[in-house]
Amino acid sequence: MTCCPDPDVEIAVTEATEQRDRLLAAELQASAHTLQDGAAQYVLAVPAIHCGACISTIERSLSRVEGVRAARANLTMRQVSVTLDSPGRSPLEMIRALEAQGYSAHALDHGAGRGSDPEFDLLVRALAVAGFAMANIMLLSVSVWAGAGLATTGMFHFISALIAIPAVAYGGRPFFRSAVSALRHGRVNMDVPISLGVLLATAMSLYETLVGGTHAYFDAAVSLLFFLLIGRVLDHVMRSKARDAIGRLGRLAAKGGLVVNAAGETTYRKLDEIMPGMVLRVAAGERIPVDGHVVAGVSDIDRSLVTGESAAVPVAAGAVLEAGCLNLTGVIDLRADREARFSFLSEVMQMMAAAEQGRGHYVRLADRMARLYAPVVHVLSLGTLLFWLAWTGGDWHSALTTAIAVLIITCPCALGLAVPVAHVVAASRLFGAGVMMKDGSALERLAEIDAVAFDKTGTLTTGITVADATGIPPGREAAIARALALRSVHPAARALASAIGEEPATGLDDLREVPGQGVEARIGQQVARLGRPAWVQEIALGDHGSGAGVAFALHGAPLHLIALHETLRPGAAEVVAAFAGAGIPSRILSGDAVASVERISKEAGIALADGGLRPGDKLSLLQQQSAAGRKVLMVGDGLNDAPALAAAHVSMAPSSGSDTGRQAADFVFTRPDLGAVWLSWRVASAAGRIVRQNFALAIVYNLLAVPLAMAGALNPLIAAVAMSSSSILVVANSMRLRLMRFEQTAPETQAARPVPTLLPTKRAAA
Repeated sequence: MTCCPDPDVEIAVTEATEQRDRLLAAELQASAHTLQDGAAQYVLAVPAIHCGACISTIERSLSRVEGVRAARANLTMRQVSVTLDSPGRSPLEMIRALEAQGYSAHALDHGAGRGSDPEFDLLVRALAVAGFAMANIMLLSVSVWAGAGLATTGMFHFISALIAIPAVAYGGRPFFRSAVSALRHGRVNMDVPISLGVLLATAMSLYETLVGGTHAYFDAAVSLLFFLLIGRVLDHVMRSKARDAIGRLGRLAAKGGLVVNAAGETTYRKLDEIMPGMVLRVAAGERIPVDGHVVAGVSDIDRSLVTGESAAVPVAAGAVLEAGCLNLTGVIDLRADREARFSFLSEVMQMMAAAEQGRGHYVRLADRMARLYAPVVHVLSLGTLLFWLAWTGGDWHSALTTAIAVLIITCPCALGLAVPVAHVVAASRLFGAGVMMKDGSALERLAEIDAVAFDKTGTLTTGITVADATGIPPGREAAIARALALRSVHPAARALASAIGEEPATGLDDLREVPGQGVEARIGQQVARLGRPAWVQEIALGDHGSGAGVAFALHGAPLHLIALHETLRPGAAEVVAAFAGAGIPSRILSGDAVASVERISKEAGIALADGGLRPGDKLSLLQQQSAAGRKVLMVGDGLNDAPALAAAHVSMAPSSGSDTGRQAADFVFTRPDLGAVWLSWRVASAAGRIVRQNFALAIVYNLLAVPLAMAGALNPLIAAVAMSSSSILVVANSMRLRLMRFEQTAPETQAARPVPTLLPTKRAAA
């Protein structure tokens, strides 16, 4: 045997490392996106991002790498976007910079994250173990506190040790791993003093147990872990749900398409193989794979992804369609204009990812606490240790006991519970009122709003088309119109059938649906049509112009126009008035036709309304409002609202909306009326006051308790009791939210405050 390293082994390890680096560089460069100015943009998966301090560390370390123009970490997605000045520059340097800080990174795997979540499973198991241990040790401690005899105390301390040591070893792993990683890379985070306090309290308690001492502090160590794990589990759940929004939107994209060659034959191509200029054949019921324009065929298209409008849109040659739109009735040929990665759907996903990188007030506060808490606590504890060693002439037992008391009593449990407990209670109140809260920090942002923006279709309105069939004479004509409507899948036809009501059954011959036009049939020798006014006009008597809505006519008979409109959602006008009374103006942002938007705005009592907006327009308008200092609540339901919901200061969506809209929103309400929006704001405002009170209580506690601990007036057990008492006080204050009463809308007698004016856009001003 020899202690000298084997040269062959070293060479093999070096070659394996170099091969791994080459494969990683090739994988990253294959997924890079080249920008217009020639720069290369990379998106990396960094699973270890878990707090605001991680974001600061990652962005700061990457900014020092040569060639990096910009670096932005996304806490929700646990991704890092890095822009290098040239596609030819190796991305390995940024990987090594992250690894030097303790963060492993790899190329983004779009299929990841759909299975189990090992980190969440670990946190839940750790929380369960810590909770079980805390409950049992607290029960054993009751008799000790009550003055049990020495033999009983020793036995209970020994049993507590058997419970606490494995519980601390298992339950503390999330904090211990984070602390060790930070120390290994020359950093200090909040988990370092937490881990130190837990380990020292456990070790000191074990020593006291072994030597037959009267004081042990196992309950302090385990309680500390339990409370901190609650906060980490809640944060992880919120982040996981937010990450689902983009994944759900991506799963709406087509997997590929049928490419038509010059001979008219079709070949299936995967989505990433479809290039601009290719002609695709899209059948009824399929989604548009890529952005393009129609070159042949007619059909009805569901463009609610783009506009939010529930009514189908007829298309023919020359019409421009976006990826993700649904083809409803006919077969069309589409010429691809862009690759899938540059499509409308990809653009919406990118806007959502960028919008989720905003950071709230409490996150910035946590960043500052992360930088100050650890060094301050270490200095106080070390100073206390040195002072008492000198004061007692080298009595390390008394000095160490006092230092541990300082570490425990300065635990940020009360500060850590100040926000999540209030949010849990508020979430419970909201859930009882039919509102689900997905992001605790959204309560803070909801309480700060000074404007509300509503989508129209499906939000201010029910999203159900209503037809006015009073113009169709009852009897034979109404029966024929209803029979035609029942045989069509178009939403307008279904609305007309419902409006006409019961009529005697009528037999139809030669029934056919003309894509993009309507339904036609023969009744005896007479032809009847239901559909677009211009098409129905061809068989009708007289000239009624282009018209709007849906038309019906028998051959040679007068044309009947059926007006289509939506009904206002219950409580919409009252909620708008309630917000106005609170000094918060409302606005409509919709992709629907301007005339339809203006009609709904008058019914709801909203002065400012914008129609014809695309998702990018809504996002741009909200960004303008944000730049002007406005904090806007966005209420929307459609896929096209997802970027705006993610970018707004805070957002809400009805449960009847799209999956992606619900996932992008901070709140989802299940009630059919809009009273939930007003109620949520009232609860959020009350929760904000509770949170500020909790912070004040926690700060006062530290100002009083820390000097006492440093003075030696508190041992670790009393320090643990004081720490727990401060936490109980914060929890009790938060529970007051359960006793508060909130009205669904503002009382009619409420004095109206002046309503500030929303900044108009060029579209609105015009």
